Amino acid sequence: MTALIRYQADLLVRSQRWLAPVLLYLAFLAVGVRSGEPVLDSLGYTAAGMLPVTAWLVRVCVSQEPPAARAVVAAAAGGQPRAHLAALLAALGCAGLLGTAATAVVLAISDPASTDHSVRVPLPSAGAAGLLATACCVLLGAATGALCGRPLLHGRGWSVAATVLVALLALVTAGSPAKAAVTGLVSGSLTGTVHVPVLPLLGAAAVAAAALALACRLTAIRG
Repeated sequence: MTALIRYQADLLVRSQRWLAPVLLYLAFLAVGVRSGEPVLDSLGYTAAGMLPVTAWLVRVCVSQEPPAARAVVAAAAGGQPRAHLAALLAALGCAGLLGTAATAVVLAISDPASTDHSVRVPLPSAGAAGLLATACCVLLGAATGALCGRPLLHGRGWSVAATVLVALLALVTAGSPAKAAVTGLVSGSLTGTVHVPVLPLLGAAAVAAAALALACRLTAIRG
C-alpha cells in the first residue's frame, strides 16, 4: 500500500493538476489572513478553506489515470478497491501536509489574543485546536471528494456541481463536524477561550472512513 500511495502522490505532483486547488487556497488565505490578526479567528478561516481544497485534490487523484493505466495498477495492486484507496489516501496525505503548513504559518504571524486583543490566548493550545479543526475539514473534504467523484459520479459536470454543493453544506449545516470545529475556534476567539475539537474530529474520522470504504467497495462494481 505504501508503494501505491507513493505512486499516486508522484502522479499528482508530476501532473501539476494540484496547482489549481493549491493556488486557490493560497489566494483564499491571502484575502482572509493578515499578520497580527487574532489567532483563533485566523485558524478557523484557514481550516474552513481546507475542506473544498481537499475535495478537489481527491477528485484529481481518483481521475488522473487513463482507464488502461488504472486497470494495470488494479491488477498489480490486487484489485480496484485497493488501488482506489491508495489514490484517496494520497490525496488525503497531500491535503494534510498543506493544511499543517498553513496552520503553522498562521500561528507564526497571528496575534495570540482574543478578537478584541484584550485576552491572551495560549499559543500551544491554539495550535492544537487549529490542527484538529484543520484535520476535521480535511477528513470531511476527503469524504466529499470520495462521494462526489468516481466511481459514484462519472460525469464531470455532475461531479463538480455535487462537490461544490456538498462541501458548502459540510461547512454550514448544523451538526457537521467541520462547522462545529470552525465555529468553536471563532466563538472561542470572542472570549479568548480555546475549544479543542476532539469530538468533531472523531465524527469527521467516522464519516471519512465510511465514505472512503463505500467508494472503494463500489469500484469493484462500477469501476
